[in-house]
Formats: sequence, C-alpha cells, structure tokens
Amino acid sequence: MGRVRHFHAKNVRPAVHALIESEGWSFMDGVRGSVFTVPGDQEGGVDFAPLLQILADNSYDGWIVIEAEQDPDLRNPLLYQTLGLHTLKRIAREVGLIPG
Repeated sequence: MGRVRHFHAKNVRPAVHALIESEGWSFMDGVRGSVFTVPGDQEGGVDFAPLLQILADNSYDGWIVIEAEQDPDLRNPLLYQTLGLHTLKRIAREVGLIPG
C-alpha cells in the first residue's frame, strides 16, 4: 500500500473474457469486444468492496480513477461513467473510505 498513489477501478465482463480466452482474441479485439466495463455494471465480475476496504484500512487518500475502454457507439459513456462514480462513492462510504 505504501507505493499505491492511484487506484484504477476497471471491471471485466467474465462472459466476454471467456470468449477471448477460448477464441484467442488479441488484447485490442477484447477491448473492441467490450471486455472492460465500469464498477457497478451487472455484467462485470469484480467485487470492489474488498478492494476499497483495503484502501480504507490503510488510510488511502489518493485518486480513484474509473476506467473502461468501451466503444462509445455501443455503450453510452455518460451513463457508464455515472454508474461507475455512483457505485464507487457508495462503496467508499460503506467501507469508511469517505465520510458517509
């Protein structure tokens, strides 16, 4: 934790990841195929609560960045960013990372 200066919150769609693995897609094909998403997406497989709990337990006060390489023609960037921000703020309050 002493070396962590930024937390990049990126989610992964397990169904797409399985397709990538089984078909041998390249990283870029995976990105184009929507393997990544934001925290809070129901298709995502990452549980962010334990990760943010680690940050809270270590008095983390750095940046948390929402990341999701997605095709804006397939996924509305504003809707997904809003979902990611809402989700991370909710979890951060629940684990005591930010005031509730």
